[in-house]
Amino acid sequence: MNKRIMTGLFVISLVAGTSVMGILVLNQLQEDNTISLTLLENAGLMIETKGLRIYVDPYNLRENWTYSADAVLITHPHGDHYDANSINQISTEETTIVMPENMSTQIDTWSAAAINPGDSVQIGEINVTAFYSYTLPVDGWPASHPREANYCSYIIDIDGFTIFHAGDSKVIPEYEQIAEQIDVVCLPLGPGCQTMTGMEIIDAINTLEAQYYIPIHYQNIYDVISFLNTYDTQLEEASITSICLDNYESYEFTIG
Repeated sequence: MNKRIMTGLFVISLVAGTSVMGILVLNQLQEDNTISLTLLENAGLMIETKGLRIYVDPYNLRENWTYSADAVLITHPHGDHYDANSINQISTEETTIVMPENMSTQIDTWSAAAINPGDSVQIGEINVTAFYSYTLPVDGWPASHPREANYCSYIIDIDGFTIFHAGDSKVIPEYEQIAEQIDVVCLPLGPGCQTMTGMEIIDAINTLEAQYYIPIHYQNIYDVISFLNTYDTQLEEASITSICLDNYESYEFTIG
């Protein structure tokens, strides 16, 4: 097991030379060639680049969190992804809010843009495309995220560098449509009744063939470390770099 410490970005390698842990917290907007990705709570992300700040599923934000949003992307209406208090905390009159079309009540509340899988919206120089996100029936119970609801994942394209937020999803056949088109995949770690988990995550990684993998939607950081250690061989075979972030930790990418 490779436990080498890398300097410069305050990064620690965890397993098999394929995992890094980011502990750099940024509090300013990034320049054109830099992308800062901060993991918030649950599946929340904050992406800062090109003088813009984009949130995905902000949830249970700290009371003193004051970093205003240029855009907020919501994947679906469940309470751990759509948090009205957090949206209110970071929104200004100029904030663009994007939600799946079936969230009609919330869309009216926020004067949000309605979107379905396949639709795109432009945020400054950044293109955001909604993609599929759904789960399947389990043991006779209906799917908690049915395909027909048109809940959304998001592909965020920054000068050709793409970040994929899967929302709450299983490994789905539609992933073949975006294989080899994604640089960073943010995939839920569980629970398995609500999202992909275990080997399903490895299957998604192998299908999407991204450069970087960031676990989201987990209970605590030890779940992430356990997953990375359990599947270190499969992750190494996938030739992907796993980035292990705790809540409010960030990782910085340089593009161009």
